[in-house]
This record gives sequence, C-alpha cells and structure tokens, in this order.
Amino acid sequence: MDFKQFLTVLRRRWMSIVTIILLALGVSAAITFTRTPMYESKTQIFLTVDVRDTTDAYAALLFASNRAASYATVVKSTELAERVIDQLDLDMTPEALASRIDAKVVESTSLIQITVRDENPRDAQTIADVTTEEFTTYVAGLETPGGSTDESQIRAQITDKASYNANQVSPDVVLNLVVAGLIGVLLGIGLAVAREILDRTIRTADHVAELTESPVLASIGFDGDIRAAPLLTDLGGFAARTEAFRLLRTNLQFIDLDHQPRCLVISSAVPGEGKTMTSTNLAVALAQTGRNTLIIDADLRRPRVASTLGLDPAIGLTTALVGKTEIHDAIQVHEASGLHVLASGAKPPNPTEILQSKITHDLIRRLRSSYDMVIIDAPPLLPVADASVLAKLADGVIIVVRHAKTTKDQVNEAINRLNQVGARLYGVVVNMVAKRAIGSYYYYYYEETSPAGRSDKAKAGSGRRRA
Repeated sequence: MDFKQFLTVLRRRWMSIVTIILLALGVSAAITFTRTPMYESKTQIFLTVDVRDTTDAYAALLFASNRAASYATVVKSTELAERVIDQLDLDMTPEALASRIDAKVVESTSLIQITVRDENPRDAQTIADVTTEEFTTYVAGLETPGGSTDESQIRAQITDKASYNANQVSPDVVLNLVVAGLIGVLLGIGLAVAREILDRTIRTADHVAELTESPVLASIGFDGDIRAAPLLTDLGGFAARTEAFRLLRTNLQFIDLDHQPRCLVISSAVPGEGKTMTSTNLAVALAQTGRNTLIIDADLRRPRVASTLGLDPAIGLTTALVGKTEIHDAIQVHEASGLHVLASGAKPPNPTEILQSKITHDLIRRLRSSYDMVIIDAPPLLPVADASVLAKLADGVIIVVRHAKTTKDQVNEAINRLNQVGARLYGVVVNMVAKRAIGSYYYYYYEETSPAGRSDKAKAGSGRRRA
C-alpha cells in the first residue's frame, strides 16, 4: 500500500477512525473524572554522619549514601506509618498510608525526598510534616540499638518543610486525554488499514480492474427512494439515477464500434445485487431514445421484471414456449416508455432445461432479428447455470455488482463461469454506490474512446448543476 492508497483508505474510512478516537476519549474521560483527585506535599531530609568519629570524610560520605538508600525504603514501612497514624489519629490502615508515601534518594547525595499524597492538599501537608518528624526520631532509634547511650553517628535533618500544593497531581486530565487521543488515532488508523487489507468487497474501479480488463460502464448511486420510484419514468430528467443510466446507455454504443451489440444478458454473481432494476431501467433508457427495444425476463425462478413495470407476469416466455399463446400476443408494452416486455410467464419446474432447449434458442434468435436491442434479465451466475446458458445466445454479458457488498471472489468466479462457456463480458455496472464513493469509479472507457460521449457527459453535468 503506497502513500496515496493510504490516504484513500483514511478518506474512505474516516468515520470509523473518528469513532475510535471518540471512544478512546470517552473511556479516558470516564476514568479520569470518576477518580478521586489527589494532592501532593513534598519534604526533604538530609542524612549526615558524625565525621568526628570517622577517620575518612570520603568514607563517611559513602556510608551516608548507602544509609540513605536503606532509609528511603524505611520511610514506606508500616511501622513508621503506624506512628504517623497514632500521632494524627487517622482512620486508615498502616498499609493504606504507606501506599501514599513515596521516598527517593536524590542522585549522588544523601538527601531523601519524601512525597505524600492525599485527597486533601492540607492533609497531605500535615501527614508529610508528621512523617518527617517521626522519621528523624525513628532513624535515631535505629542507629542506637539496644537502648545504648552512645550518640547515633547518623543524623536526619529536615532541610525542606512540607510544601502545600493546591493543584491536583492526579488524575492529569490534559495528559490522559492527549494520550487517549493518540491511542485512538493509532487504533483507528490501524483498524482502518486492517479492514482495507481484509476487505474483499468491490469498492473502486481498481478492484474491478484486478479481475477483468472489461471496463466499469457505470456506477449507480444508492437511492433510498428506489422502492417508491423504481423506474426512470418515475424520476425527473436530471435525477442522479437517470444520469447514471444515460451514461450506461451511451457507453454501450462504444463497446464495439465494428459489431454493435443487439442482444445483452444482464446478470450478477449472487442475488440481491440489483440486476433486475439495472436491466429494466437500461431497457427503458434505450426505449426512450426511440430504439425498438425488448426486455425478456428469463429469470424463471424469481421473475420480477413484469411486476417492476406494472405488467401481467402470468403471460410471457414460458406460455409462448409451450404454445399456449403466440409470441406477439405474449409481448406487452410499457406505455410510459414504449418498451416491449416479454415477461417470464408461469414458473416451470425445470428452468435450466427450458432455457437450454432448441425452441428457446430459436425464439431468442427470432426476437433478436426483430428488435434493435434485446435485453435479457438472467438469474445470478453462481447459484444456477441459467445465466451461463443464456450468455451463449447473446452478444455479450454485463455483470451487476453491489458496491461494498459483492466480493472479489464472487465476481471472479462469475467471470470464470462466463469464460467456460465462451461468453463475452462487455463490462461491469456497480450498483448502490454510496455518495462519498461515487468518484471511486472512473469511466475510463467512456472518456477515452468517445469524444461525443464527453460532450454528452458535460451536458449531463450541466443538468445536474441546474437541478
């Protein structure tokens, strides 16, 4: 993944990154603001040695330094804590008080710095004062063991009285939030990159290019009103969906200039990709230009073309094949667009065998010669073999994939099925594209081969601006 792709990932998944950051900040804030504020008081003790009783001042310094390290540990002892509790009549255990006291030796000296923490800044100062006083007494007792009357060689002197600090030392709100924010950024970016690497769905034109040399013919944006207004005839002239199908219609004209397609199969890898809506609206878009267009609902398992167009699904392909009606009587007309429609007819028990039959092949060849364009709405490629059978009868196939839902493996397998029967893949239509991802599908075929198409696209863009 190069830097440009990295930026693309961040832009595509910025919402998840922001969500992780906000979650990290929220957890940090919850922990920070629910903890009891702690205040700190510091004091300092200097350990000296009675050099009069030693012959070497340097040795005395080493002696005091070694003692300082030991006494820094003694400061946190429970015995000293018990003395402080008795002196102040504190309501806590020696272990609890010892956990609030810290002592360290100032480097290369015999100075001991004592730090006491408490919920109240004044109490912290008081405890620190008493701790240092008790500590000096405690040291004198330790250095004169057994009640000896000899004077202690080690003396502990208070050099700095206990300080008073009204500012809380923990929790550090700013530091906690900054650290949480940084952790959120790292986790968010890491999660975004991981999801991108593990994501096998079709999200950009580059993903399609990895699978086939056939172009992305159009991307159709997600439209929440598609159930209420499924057809182009239900929309305005400059609606985004209308523009997308105009672009698809225009791109079809430049797929093969020497052999213009007259029969196309529209299919998908798996169900739920929107291939029926795509085939129906493409047929409507072609009919609106005045071309004599027929759409055949060859999905004999889950036929939807007739119901989408508001026509009778009971009379159609299967009724004509079994001789119950003549083919010209089985074809209906969608009045709003002038599109001719051959519905599926009654559902048969053996759809694949019917589509493989010679009579079906002859019928489709006859219809193909009678119309400028025949669009065949076929079942998905992976669950059943019907689409592969129909693909051999048409000039080519258009596969509909659903943005961020159809996987690369599914599309690759669908393309392999077409290759096995020698069918030609004209291109891919990406359906239900989120608005923020529309620009991810670049109509390179259309823009590189069609000067007329570029003019038409410019006009379409002007129409969108006026809308």
